[in-house]
Amino acid sequence: MTPYQVRGRPRIRYGAGCGNLKPMRADRQYYVYIMTNAKHTVLYTGVTNNLIRRVWEHKEKLVDGFTKKYHVDMLMYYETFADVREAIAREKHIKSGSRHVKVALINYVNPEWRDLYGEL
Repeated sequence: MTPYQVRGRPRIRYGAGCGNLKPMRADRQYYVYIMTNAKHTVLYTGVTNNLIRRVWEHKEKLVDGFTKKYHVDMLMYYETFADVREAIAREKHIKSGSRHVKVALINYVNPEWRDLYGEL
């Protein structure tokens, strides 16, 4: 039996917080991602549990806000996490960094700045 199973069933953990009774599946994946626009003038950092769907929403401009306003629709970088708390902490860490740090992170894994959406 794996540490994420109880009597053969996946263990469900409940999120902390006042009245938060939404189950958090132990086998779920979370993603921290960085996107940009065609001219690479803006960078957007986000977190999601479904990277393909979320990037598609950005590309289709389905949600009003920063990414729609600045035409942010190219996936440049992403990381995968098993724990939502770790993903959120990493997102906050990346967001707190300078543009220079984010560009260096992208350059390290994606030096051509190609849209990674087609590779998901």
